[in-house]
Amino acid sequence: MSQSKHAEARELMYSGALLFFSHGQNSAADLSMLVLESLEKAEVDVADELLENLAKVFSLMDPNSPERVAFVSRALKWSSGGSGKLGHPRLHQLLALTLWKEQNYCESRYHFLHSSDGEGCANMLVEYSTARGFRSEVDMFVAQAVLQFLCLKNKNSALVVFTTYTQKHPSIEDGPPFVQPLLNFIWFLLLAVDGGK
Repeated sequence: MSQSKHAEARELMYSGALLFFSHGQNSAADLSMLVLESLEKAEVDVADELLENLAKVFSLMDPNSPERVAFVSRALKWSSGGSGKLGHPRLHQLLALTLWKEQNYCESRYHFLHSSDGEGCANMLVEYSTARGFRSEVDMFVAQAVLQFLCLKNKNSALVVFTTYTQKHPSIEDGPPFVQPLLNFIWFLLLAVDGGK
């Protein structure tokens, strides 16, 4: 099948999936999987519009459906180009935003870590910490995220998540230095990483 026919069929399936989702039809998930199959078979290059379409479909799926898990796994695999990477950062960001809206903070954090969106991650963590955490844990939310970003060799996002979180969290006083020793440790760690020493 030619590329234009694939694109036409894919657009029709995408529109059909949106229509079925709007009417609560189960076949919407099946059409969504066919959209992905079309992307895979036609070896379509990743584009922002396609990533946004996939994220839109993801947002309309029932959060507890097994089809959603299969869909996101397959979408991330396609967006990575089959190279075994963890998926396109923009798709991770869009998925993280959807999961954040659903208050699925753990899954949202995972996708933010692979998106390089430190600011979005920090804002989500502030909400997560204030909604579900204890006051004594405010430093742990950001420490975990910073250390995970550093393990992924993403020091820029680690710095952004730390700075944004400490500035916006209502339970953290202006710093550095901070009252919480863990925040001071993370601050010094980021200075050391940034200095390369």
